[in-house]
Amino acid sequence: MKNGRRYLLLALSIALIIPNVTAATAYPSTSVLPEWAKKATIYEVNIRQYSSAGDFKSVTKSLPRLQKLGVGILWLMPIQPISSIKRKGTLGSPYSVADYKGINSEFGNSTDFKELVDSAHKLGMKVIIDWVANHSGWDNPWIANKSWYHQDYNGDVISPNRDWTDVAWLNYDNLEMRAAMIDAMKYWVTQFDVDGFRADVASGVPVDFWEEAGRQLQKIKPLFMLAEEQGTAGMLDQAYVANYNWRLLNLMNQIANEEIPVQSFISFYRLKMPPYPTGSFPMNFITNHDENSWNGSEYKRLGAAVPAMAALTFTLPGIPLIYSGQEVGNTRELEFFEKDLIPNLEVNNETTTFYSKLVSLKKKNKALWNSSGMSISELMQNNSNVIAFYRTTEKNQVVTLINASATTQKVKVDVRDAKGNYISFTSGKKIKLASSLTITLKPWQFEIYSTSGN
Repeated sequence: MKNGRRYLLLALSIALIIPNVTAATAYPSTSVLPEWAKKATIYEVNIRQYSSAGDFKSVTKSLPRLQKLGVGILWLMPIQPISSIKRKGTLGSPYSVADYKGINSEFGNSTDFKELVDSAHKLGMKVIIDWVANHSGWDNPWIANKSWYHQDYNGDVISPNRDWTDVAWLNYDNLEMRAAMIDAMKYWVTQFDVDGFRADVASGVPVDFWEEAGRQLQKIKPLFMLAEEQGTAGMLDQAYVANYNWRLLNLMNQIANEEIPVQSFISFYRLKMPPYPTGSFPMNFITNHDENSWNGSEYKRLGAAVPAMAALTFTLPGIPLIYSGQEVGNTRELEFFEKDLIPNLEVNNETTTFYSKLVSLKKKNKALWNSSGMSISELMQNNSNVIAFYRTTEKNQVVTLINASATTQKVKVDVRDAKGNYISFTSGKKIKLASSLTITLKPWQFEIYSTSGN
């Protein structure tokens, strides 16, 4: 939603969430992590801006390209009809849902959508859809049941806040509405075989609702559940397996703009904070539909640091996200309520190759898998402008070194704890790490060494 920035600022007022590497083992989550999601990367599809047609068929036609990119989960922004009443802009917000079981005719019909899902499955990819449970559009048929919505003292249905005038705020005290919402979610799983949901403004909906929805939905088949929230008590215990890593995003923005010393990044991981429940993890990203439209493209926010920060999102604990256009280096800040085509989306370039290598790196190295846990180990080194850490699982290890500054840095790293035979991400050459490594890194240059290559 447009107020993603508001939720970001709220989240940043809470303690940082990445656990200390020495923290005690977290309590286990019973949330479901499907087998197919363990090493997957998410690709967010902005259907409206994805092609000149802006429809399901265009996305289906593009699936072989996305398969070659290597992504495993396609997250489709809302596919339901958009409300006309109080609509913002010409086309309105896709997060103003007019019918929870309907399909936006601008995108196509139910047959087109089913073909997209089936085609993705045939190519080894899964499909999750955006779900807007906190509010609906004003011409959603549910609006006839006023008790299903929050009301003011005059009995009039209200919006969640002043900025969101195009949506009406659903009331989860109403059990009938809860049942209807779960029924609508089931519909998309049973009728179209979708593989999960990304929940918009998940923290605005009671956790116990999400837990009940999860219990019923997971009986149909294993689903991947992603919540747009960070730090909501209990959200990752049973209902969701992943949430947003806004705090990491904010930290990367600050480092790229030299607002904080790089050493603060290391402290971010040293702080003893409540850990993620075992088996759950954050979604790491440098951009998405909200960040791009409301806070600026990754190039506006991160500048020359984009590749290095992208590498962080793939090597730190969590599931990485690629947003439509990110894989071709799109610099356009897309209109949210209007048609605004992503330029040259189908034209692969050096940026495409870069992200393909990162996706492959994650797939081939179990230490980077979404199921590998939240722990990292810092490497001792003599340069406070360099981020140095490694992750290990069984016999697999990945070492990450990043010059998080705009000047060339020489660093000596103690690699005794991570010794072994590696393959360089940048050169593809073999390298043996034994006791120490001295390396000169250009501005914002990074290096990743992995035992299984990329």
